[in-house]
Amino acid sequence: MPYFQKQLIVIVFGGLLLSCCSKQPARRPISQSSGTFLKESVERNKKLISGEESKIDSLIKSDPTNKYLASTKGYWYRYDKRNTLDTLRPKKGDVAHFNYEIKDLDGNVIYSELELRPQEYHVDKEQKIMMGLRHGIKLMRKSEIVTFLFPSHMAYGYHGDNRRIGHNQPLICTVTLSDFSPENKTITE
Repeated sequence: MPYFQKQLIVIVFGGLLLSCCSKQPARRPISQSSGTFLKESVERNKKLISGEESKIDSLIKSDPTNKYLASTKGYWYRYDKRNTLDTLRPKKGDVAHFNYEIKDLDGNVIYSELELRPQEYHVDKEQKIMMGLRHGIKLMRKSEIVTFLFPSHMAYGYHGDNRRIGHNQPLICTVTLSDFSPENKTITE
């Protein structure tokens, strides 16, 4: 092996040995996050939710003829047509058949019942409908009509539906649960 190659190997090996053994402290990131972005985001969301809940509260107060109930999930609802004869409600695995209409808080129709067509929902097994409806349908009995008031985080959230529902838009949904049955049983109409 030529002298030059031996010298090069010694220099490279020596450099590697020195770099491994040096006690140089670890480098710190150029910028360190103090968590202020997350704190600001939390505060912004608290204000957003508070504002939406205030609008919903005003809507409820302006409608004294109807009794609204607060859910444990963060939305409100009223019974437009109640079924007191049946005791069963949809549960996980059932197939719920329903119609619904979506309005903004001013009562303007965003999607009519005709546009949305009858829906079929496999309870707690799919995510194709908004979170509020997934919870609300489980409160209903056959043939009931319920109006839900959903803050945006229970509706379509920050993104909206990329069509008519804007970002952070609270909604009014009137739902008619026509029927439900166990998943393996077909409903005949």
